[in-house]
Amino acid sequence: MRNRSIMRHLRLWQWLLLVVGFLVWYVLTSPTLLPAFYFDSPDKAAFFFGEPQKVLLQIWQWFAGGEIYIHLGVTLLETVLAFAIGTVFGLGVGLWLALSPSAGALLDPYIKAANSMPRVILAPIFGVWFGLGIWSKVALGVTLVFFIVFFNVYQGVKEVSPVVLANARMLGANQRQLLRRVYLPSATSWVFSSLHNSVGLAFVGAVVGEYLGSARGVGYLILQAEGTFDINAVIAGVLILTAFALVLDGFVGVVERRLLVWQPQAGETEKM
Repeated sequence: MRNRSIMRHLRLWQWLLLVVGFLVWYVLTSPTLLPAFYFDSPDKAAFFFGEPQKVLLQIWQWFAGGEIYIHLGVTLLETVLAFAIGTVFGLGVGLWLALSPSAGALLDPYIKAANSMPRVILAPIFGVWFGLGIWSKVALGVTLVFFIVFFNVYQGVKEVSPVVLANARMLGANQRQLLRRVYLPSATSWVFSSLHNSVGLAFVGAVVGEYLGSARGVGYLILQAEGTFDINAVIAGVLILTAFALVLDGFVGVVERRLLVWQPQAGETEKM
């Protein structure tokens, strides 16, 4: 009960902080309340930073008019596909190289070289390979998600306690049982810590790909708004993407809590 009360108070303060942020934004961009003395004209503050009431109005108009749904659906599809494919490949390759020291040593410089490459420069290449449809954006998102998951899985498997492995082998565990009972549980917490970061990166891959060449998607809407210097529409698109990224991250958190029930919660750890 105490933990629930603390969480309710925490949520309340988080919402209050959000409201205060919007109020500060409104005051600083309103020429009638607090003229922006650091600009030649008070209207310039609103031009550069937008106005919260107009941003919220733009979001309402997009959803009420139905214009946003096709673009949002495309972006979410690209994000979910990039997130799922990148996670599966990162998990599989991470386990393979962690459990195969010779293959890991052979491919180590190539993995590091690929990870050090700025993935944004691959967007035009993917556009040539896969066209301007969703798959070029998915491919870009996969390259961002893959390495986050890969390195966390690789590190999680490598940090399995030798004592635990020795005890499991003494009890007659074969390689498959070790993978299921020892390696995967050890890597799972690392995987989920990486997935929270991967959600945002999957959105980045989708939106950057749309930004560089597409006819649909929230990134396309943001690009069109930028072309007309409509800062309110740009910020509206960013807020929509942020909200849905938080929703997807929350879904990952729910799955994490269901799969990692064996881990003690923060409140339980304090009691111990």
